[in-house]
Amino acid sequence: GDILDDYLRTDGVWILTRNKQFYETNNEKECAEKCEAERNFNCRAFLFTRKKLQCLTLAENAKMTVTFNSMDAVLYEKRIYLLQCKKGIGKDYRGTEAKTQRGIPCQNWAEKTPHNPNYTPEKHPSEGLDENYCRNPDGDERGPWCYTTDPATRFDYCNIPDCEGQCMQCNGEDYHGEISRTESGLECQRWDAQEPHMHGFTLKHFPEKDLKMNYCRNPDGELRPWCFTTSPTKRWEYCNIPHCTTHPPVSGLGSQCLSGKGEDYRGRIDITESGNACQHWNTQFPHRHGWIPGRYPCKGLEKNYCRNPDGEKRPWCYTINSSVRWEYCSIPHCEGTEQGIDGMNNMPVQVPLSEECYQGKGQSYRGTTSITASGKKCQAWNSMFPHRHEKTPDRFPNADLRDNYCRNPDGDNSPWCFTTDPSTTWEYCNLKRCDDHTQD
Repeated sequence: GDILDDYLRTDGVWILTRNKQFYETNNEKECAEKCEAERNFNCRAFLFTRKKLQCLTLAENAKMTVTFNSMDAVLYEKRIYLLQCKKGIGKDYRGTEAKTQRGIPCQNWAEKTPHNPNYTPEKHPSEGLDENYCRNPDGDERGPWCYTTDPATRFDYCNIPDCEGQCMQCNGEDYHGEISRTESGLECQRWDAQEPHMHGFTLKHFPEKDLKMNYCRNPDGELRPWCFTTSPTKRWEYCNIPHCTTHPPVSGLGSQCLSGKGEDYRGRIDITESGNACQHWNTQFPHRHGWIPGRYPCKGLEKNYCRNPDGEKRPWCYTINSSVRWEYCSIPHCEGTEQGIDGMNNMPVQVPLSEECYQGKGQSYRGTTSITASGKKCQAWNSMFPHRHEKTPDRFPNADLRDNYCRNPDGDNSPWCFTTDPSTTWEYCNLKRCDDHTQD
């Protein structure tokens, strides 16, 4: 197969790393070959810049260091170093677990205290004996192990989950496994509990999301499954669930017309309803965003086609107009689907769009504006992505926290909303105060 199949690609991302090597190459495949042949360190990833054709082989990947946006860069990470589970006895396990099954930190493989090791990076260069990560250099039937930092215990086995039955496809939206600990080892809070953390993710509000027991789930389109934790000081955390080695089943070619909210739309319309051309999903200009195709492999974020990755009312896109961040697209309805229901029956229920001003502090505002003062799109109140919060419909039942409409549930100065921009938690909305006389 293609050499790049062994790597996870992410566009527009740069990572900060001390250990790197620069090479002149013509394309990503040549850069991958440099990574495979790297002898200065274990190459876990490489960066390729399209304009300069620059290749950087890296000793670290995004799990180990800081990332930031860089328009021209493409990050390729070796999949073997991202896998956090073991296949079989874990001879090829290259994850970052560094403590034993009893929680004792592992000794660095290159060190000689408190235990003088038989297995060292010099003696066994191909066994991945990096740092103090659990490994299985001798093919032990019980799986990965390490020398421990406890002088009384020479070595012990590590608690590495098996990949079979505990893996996820895509971003884990359909993960139904029983892992119930976060990546740092915290126990998950039950979804039907409100202690120690209150939240809106209940079976009543999300009946189709399989929120059972305290199992890790991804009900809100996050990067991967997560859970609220039982630690009062840590509200939530991602879970370490490995990607399945098999590809997800292909469900046709996707819809070429609008059905429901258009989450399965895979057509090629790339212009918004007002005529603005769409920005390519894998670029960060003119609008920076978090919907990077490499991070969301099953959302169909190809080129600059209109899509609905976040459960919006219908497909949309960021625009190439720097003054218009995003807009909905006009997608033709599929014949004989929900067009009559969505297009006609629901119309009288919608609050009239004309309510574009508010009285007082706007606590009684019930209009449908969902844009902030700086033009950012509002996050839905029952969503925790990209910002987690406690202003949920069930906690504020009288505030009409529907969809992503601007509201004022907490008595602020005027209606506001959380934004879909990961770098801006919330903003006031693009609304004016009503003239009291006119309103009367």
